[in-house]
Amino acid sequence: MIKKIEVDYYGRPLSIEVGRMAKQADGAALVRYGETVVLATAVADREAKRDTDFFPLTVDYQEKTFAAGKIPGGFFKREGRPSEKEILTCRLIDRSIRPLFADGLRCETQVIATVLSADRENDPDVVAMLATSVALEVSDIPFKGPLAGVRIGRVQGQWVVNPTQGQLEGSDVDIFLSGSRDALVMVEGGAGMVPEDMILEALFLGHEAIQPLMAYQAEIKRELGKGKRPVPVVERDRGVAQLVDGLARKKILDAISIAEKLERYKRLDEVKADVLGQALQGHPEKEREIKAVFDELKKDCFRQQIVKERRRIDGRGLKDVRPITCEVEILPRTHGSALFTRGETQALVVTTLGTTSDEQKIDALIGEHYKKFMLHYNFPPFSVGEVKFLRGPSRRDIGHGALAERALLPVLPKEENFPYTLRIVSEVLESNGSTSMATVCGGSLSLMDAGVPISAPVAGIAMGLIKEGNEVRVLSDILGDEDHLGDMDFKVAGTREGVTALQMDIKVSGVSREIMREALYQAREGRMGILDVMNKTISEHRTEISGHAPRIITLKIRPEKIREVIGPGGKVIRGIVEETGVKMDVEDDGTVMIASSDEAATRRAVEMVQRITAEAEIGKIYKGTVRKIMDFGAFVEILPGTDGLVHISQLAPERVNRVTDVLKEGDEVMVKVLEIDKQGKIRLSRKEALAESGKGQRSRNPGGRHGEPSPEEQ
Repeated sequence: MIKKIEVDYYGRPLSIEVGRMAKQADGAALVRYGETVVLATAVADREAKRDTDFFPLTVDYQEKTFAAGKIPGGFFKREGRPSEKEILTCRLIDRSIRPLFADGLRCETQVIATVLSADRENDPDVVAMLATSVALEVSDIPFKGPLAGVRIGRVQGQWVVNPTQGQLEGSDVDIFLSGSRDALVMVEGGAGMVPEDMILEALFLGHEAIQPLMAYQAEIKRELGKGKRPVPVVERDRGVAQLVDGLARKKILDAISIAEKLERYKRLDEVKADVLGQALQGHPEKEREIKAVFDELKKDCFRQQIVKERRRIDGRGLKDVRPITCEVEILPRTHGSALFTRGETQALVVTTLGTTSDEQKIDALIGEHYKKFMLHYNFPPFSVGEVKFLRGPSRRDIGHGALAERALLPVLPKEENFPYTLRIVSEVLESNGSTSMATVCGGSLSLMDAGVPISAPVAGIAMGLIKEGNEVRVLSDILGDEDHLGDMDFKVAGTREGVTALQMDIKVSGVSREIMREALYQAREGRMGILDVMNKTISEHRTEISGHAPRIITLKIRPEKIREVIGPGGKVIRGIVEETGVKMDVEDDGTVMIASSDEAATRRAVEMVQRITAEAEIGKIYKGTVRKIMDFGAFVEILPGTDGLVHISQLAPERVNRVTDVLKEGDEVMVKVLEIDKQGKIRLSRKEALAESGKGQRSRNPGGRHGEPSPEEQ
């Protein structure tokens, strides 16, 4: 049976279809929005994975280049490793659906969303989110949906639901959110220093916008949905639970009060080993259950301490931020560097200034474009005291880097004012919560240290949540354990003026508007305090960029002159680069950028370009070279590629019978520009140039020997 719903959704046709494609998957849905089409499938193993204490979920989002009528570049001509866009969309879907699966589900589960058609106006990530939810809803996989996602923009002060790519270019808000009927589940986005009340307005608008999508999914599920498979309920042996509680509770409470992370972990491991050894004496067959009960007790102790005593692991109050230290000019040869430390979280962040040739080319479904700002986040294993192979960046690394990049982008100078390509690298040296926000703070400091004229410093903070029944506690600047054992990780970055980026992940079924409001304004309070500390180290960008950074000089030439600067086969520009050692880039609009850390080399290159592109000025005297002799005069090159005619009557004050009596090819001669006609032809005069220089009384004797020195040469 095939079911298809077709409606108009915010100005574009939306269709949801089930039952025609991928029928052997547990659930599949084809969703079309505009001319963007995504197929999502969901499959879960029938048997639970043995010895697994977590839900093994894999989410893949893939963009087929045929969707945009393109053939992949490169040698193999097929899709390869996931792009950054694909990885970030995987994360959006994963973070949205993961909290909504039934507790205790341990079957290997995979969701695949494939972009089959892309119209370059409607972003496939919104479509993929809806298709994923529909596929899970009609499947027999225990999923507590439905959910849906939308993108919210603000164009000229007006809110727009699911803005097109063109509208996003003029939007100061770009927030992707997903939610269920009752609450928000995930938030990811950025804004141009927008106040908190506007951010809340966007979130509430988005939640209202997804409600019709819930109704459509409910209709499809009623007609085609399968019955959900049962999930085994894990029942604890009450005797074992009481035994472990009696042996461990007090020791756990003592251990979690240790402020230092590694020491706390060491003590908890010792307590666990001790309790396990004692409990196994009476229940030797229940080792796995004893370990599970211990972990549940540890989580309960941690949460109850915060809810009942309002006391955190390290003794802080709910709104307190850990001690912060900031340093700049850490590294001598880099263009800008900063070390940001907050408690046991530390990031070394370095800024590098490059030229146009350093831009990153992005070949996406929406078309090719270039990035002038890149932020890369690295999380080495030593930052948490572990030993692991060093591999490429993980999905988490890419996600954290994208969040920090989004946070800093709104304060960067416009290209016409600061024509540098910027790369920031964050090396996490210690981790105990919120390394992405430490990257934002360190990135802001390193940009100012590099002399980048940012409009305002940016800081970030991670908020947490503990929710037990009706008791809710919002935590500022969460630790790693508070993230792991808590119910929410809500990161907010911004300036004093407003929010530049935010990201929310939850582990419960949703977060209400009231909790969102409290967390957002508590985050603002914490952000202001962090900015106060940062400003004591450096509050404004340096007036000069580093001496090791390239100096970029921008020239503007007429587009018709571009080929003269480039030369045949790039010969001219290559010659300038080889002679001076500079980097040169020429844009199609006639913008020439010359970059070098050697000021003298930059000056030489500028002079060479100016000579090539200079244009004749009426009334100006030039030193030219005779290129061609004619009966009626001589053609003199006054600028590279630019010559004019000196008529025989303008060769000398006296009458000249033959041009060769005065000049020969290759002579250098002073000439004055008399006229430039509409066709660009230039009329020159040697006679007037001589008169103005005071050497015009007499030139060569017309009857004299060829080769006498001219007045210019005397």
